[in-house]
Amino acid sequence: MQPMDAPMLTHHQIWTALDRLAQRAGLSPSGLAKRSGLDPTTFNKSKRVTSDGRERWPSTESVAKALAATNTAIDTFVQLIEETGRSAQAVPLLGFAEAGSGGYFDDGGFPVGKGWDEVGLPNVSDEHAYALEISGDSMKPAYRDGDVIIVSPGSPIRRGDRVVVKTRDGEVMVKELKRRTAKTLELQSINPAHADRTLSPDDVEWIARIVWASQ
Repeated sequence: MQPMDAPMLTHHQIWTALDRLAQRAGLSPSGLAKRSGLDPTTFNKSKRVTSDGRERWPSTESVAKALAATNTAIDTFVQLIEETGRSAQAVPLLGFAEAGSGGYFDDGGFPVGKGWDEVGLPNVSDEHAYALEISGDSMKPAYRDGDVIIVSPGSPIRRGDRVVVKTRDGEVMVKELKRRTAKTLELQSINPAHADRTLSPDDVEWIARIVWASQ
């Protein structure tokens, strides 16, 4: 009697396991690559298929470095491959430094256009939610370089909420909403080294609430 063939690993399974590994560490795929000492684009969606449509697999070296960087045992990674539970919600991901550029948001602050990556993160109720990956140290101690924040443009905003604000001049900032009136928007800086801001509503293109952040 011939033994049954073992099921083959699929391209999707391996990449999904790497996405889950990044999620467990509170990182985006590019954040995981950077922490692993790899090129930041190594695990990006765009790297998973060649320009002529062939599937590109992660190298064993890159997987090993990702496991070491997250202190994850190989048997745990196998569990991530075999995991059949509910997948995390895939939301659009953009680098914070790119958020001020044109073409990524509509006038209401909803994500549009090309150039977005994806990241699997906890489910949120807003179907228009998206993720921003923090760059630099200007938002310490709340957010560090490589942290991911989930922004919900459809959620109501209250005093004390942390928000992302984009001005009509293209400046994007993360602040805490201190006070909002018909004439002013008062924003408190998260990093005490940076000054608080008071803006006119006419100077604000959009404001959206932060509903989750990796830690």
